[in-house]
Amino acid sequence: MSASIRSSTVRGPWFSQRPALTLAVAGVLFAAVTALRFAGGAGSDTVALLYALPVTLLAAAFGRQAGVWSGLFSLLLLGVWAGVTGAGLSLLDWASRAVPLLLLGWLLGDATDRLRTAERQRAALEAAARRHRDAIEINDTVVQGMSSAKWALEAGRLDVGLERLSETLETSRRLVSELLRDSGMAPGEHHGGGPGPAAAPAQRDSGGVGSDLTR
Repeated sequence: MSASIRSSTVRGPWFSQRPALTLAVAGVLFAAVTALRFAGGAGSDTVALLYALPVTLLAAAFGRQAGVWSGLFSLLLLGVWAGVTGAGLSLLDWASRAVPLLLLGWLLGDATDRLRTAERQRAALEAAARRHRDAIEINDTVVQGMSSAKWALEAGRLDVGLERLSETLETSRRLVSELLRDSGMAPGEHHGGGPGPAAAPAQRDSGGVGSDLTR
């Protein structure tokens, strides 16, 4: 079996691999923007645009719900600033800040969710294609090898039949070992640990075939 059937593991961006660090960075960004907001006074309206940074980070890392909730959290911080400083914000002021942040969190988070769904579907299709190729390879090697051994035995060529049978059994063990290795399990192990329960009967059966043929 070719090693090329193994899918290469592609590492994602850091914020999708380290959720705790992502939350910490987003928290620092929220705090920094809020501090700048208080330090700038009423003339720091443009600082509120920086809330798009943590909203973007959380939406890209965790998806649509996180993007929307982070946008709402930005508006909450904006409300705290307005209440503490006494800044009067009109309905238009609130809308001009709320719509971009919520829309950014929704659209980017939705795109993240769709990309992850597409990636899971792609991985499932690749796994199905690998299983199909494995089935074809098993049919081409094991079934044809057993058929060749059967024809040789029926023709009275015991030595050739036993040789074909031994080659087929060896090929079968190799294929199973590679399949187990691709699935992350070592040959001879199963989910319960230790050798599989079918190992001993298989050995007894193979030995029985050889002993019957040699008698």
